[in-house]
Amino acid sequence: MHRISNFKKGAFFIAISMFLLTACTPSPKPGVTDADDNGGYASDGSRIELATDDAISIADEAGNLYNGAYISVPNGLGLSTTTVGTDTTSSPHTLSIRFGNTDLVCMDGRKRRGSIFVSYNGRYTDPAQVHTIFFDNYFINGTQLLGTILTTRVDTTITGNWYYNVQVDDSLNMSQDPLQSQFVIWTGNLVRKWIAGYGTNDRNDDVFSISGSATLVRPSGHSFAFGISTPLQMAIGCDFAESGVVNVTGVKGPRVLNYGDGNCDHNAQLSIGTNVYPLTLTK
Repeated sequence: MHRISNFKKGAFFIAISMFLLTACTPSPKPGVTDADDNGGYASDGSRIELATDDAISIADEAGNLYNGAYISVPNGLGLSTTTVGTDTTSSPHTLSIRFGNTDLVCMDGRKRRGSIFVSYNGRYTDPAQVHTIFFDNYFINGTQLLGTILTTRVDTTITGNWYYNVQVDDSLNMSQDPLQSQFVIWTGNLVRKWIAGYGTNDRNDDVFSISGSATLVRPSGHSFAFGISTPLQMAIGCDFAESGVVNVTGVKGPRVLNYGDGNCDHNAQLSIGTNVYPLTLTK
């Protein structure tokens, strides 16, 4: 009987030890299962801001140089295969960037077709002038960009430190089927600063800082308010937002979206309350 009693005591202490060990070991948090939270609005916001910023960059390249030499690859004659033209006899003036009716591989490796137009007054680089960017059957990597982007150049007292106030009202059709449109809609007011690559003729090294706020509507119809608390870093040569922190508000409450530390990758993080979840962005 004495031996059995000691055995029971030992088993009891083992059970208690296992219970304490289990209680002190944090259980892994489940992943985000909601389709919106699980990279949905994070990817949509990244891709439409990239397309928006890219269109502004192309317009600036054409508006400053009045040719497509730094936009698309040259043809067999050494000439650019992008046609840039400007009509300064009418008011407002119109700048046109035409890529043609079939996909054209540009110098940044992306495929484009259709046309980008810019309506403006005065000279293209005049401060305080509104540039209205709009599109005609324009596609980037098979995704159609529609709507309008209004940019206003703001000059500062520091040479070369001008920036744009940007009013966005554009959308991306994420569907490849013309009969099954799936729009990502982006509306709001942003500030766009050129922070790297300004002094070169290579668009691929251009980096921009984006701040402000906008509303994102997903193809599902779900709407999200984006308040940028730490500026987004958008590099022309990267397919994702590289960094930046966004306060996101939707039907399920507030979230904090972190696009990373400045590296060009598809990694992001989402904070819901005290829980932090890794996200994988999609193009």
